[in-house]
Amino acid sequence: MNTARNQGSTQQTLLHLLSRDKGGLAVDTLATRLNISRNAVRQHLTSLERDGVVAKGPIQASGGRPEQLYVLTERGAEAFPRQYAWFAELLLKLLESELGSTKVGERMADLGRTVAESLKGRLAAPDLDGRIAGLVEVLQEMGYDAAAVATGAEPIVEAHNCVFHKLAKQYPHLCTFDIAFAETATGRRVEHRTCMARGDSSCRFHFVAPVKGRARRARSKTEV
Repeated sequence: MNTARNQGSTQQTLLHLLSRDKGGLAVDTLATRLNISRNAVRQHLTSLERDGVVAKGPIQASGGRPEQLYVLTERGAEAFPRQYAWFAELLLKLLESELGSTKVGERMADLGRTVAESLKGRLAAPDLDGRIAGLVEVLQEMGYDAAAVATGAEPIVEAHNCVFHKLAKQYPHLCTFDIAFAETATGRRVEHRTCMARGDSSCRFHFVAPVKGRARRARSKTEV
């Protein structure tokens, strides 16, 4: 999905105008505020409607012909950049000061398992390949550049970026979320053999053996 940051400068300004006027704006008003032609405004609106970030709103009465208003959609409102890293760092500092690193790692693993369980309908393929494919799809939706790697040995999922990268470098136990999530999603024990937070070029999760019983514990390279 395009974000407000990734749009062209005119479209960025248009989205900001709509975000400040929740009732919607007409083409003529947008043309005046953007200092561009009505046709140019319509072209931008058509593109933004196609992306799902702008939609037709109510019809506004005017001195002449009624005017169609355009509004920012819920998806459009979510497209604006948000900076959550600083808040997440504050929470991790607080948790670590109260619980210690080991306990925080355990909590992250619990969270990973909980998230995977909440998505079990999407991750319930009868075969391992299907569950790996479902896992990769969810990871991509989370923001990972992830893919299954065909090796002929145990299945591997490789990610070339990390949505927690800066935080994971400071708080390595954060990786237990991903590992526990992957284990619960696939029913396989996971070994995190390469990790970008440790300086590797990618994160590689090796699915080495079935998880036995209900005990599912995230394992990192330091544990194997």
